[in-house]
Amino acid sequence: MEKTSSTLWKRLETLYATKSLANRLVLKQRLFMFRMNEGELLRDHIS
Repeated sequence: MEKTSSTLWKRLETLYATKSLANRLVLKQRLFMFRMNEGELLRDHIS
């Protein structure tokens, strides 16, 4: 499992990103706006 945000981002990029700038910007925005509720387990949040 990825331990840093940069490795996570690179993994997501290889799975979902196309080479278009618009797609990359949308994915980055979604990543930065992704929030977890306090007290929620990371495992439950991801799934």
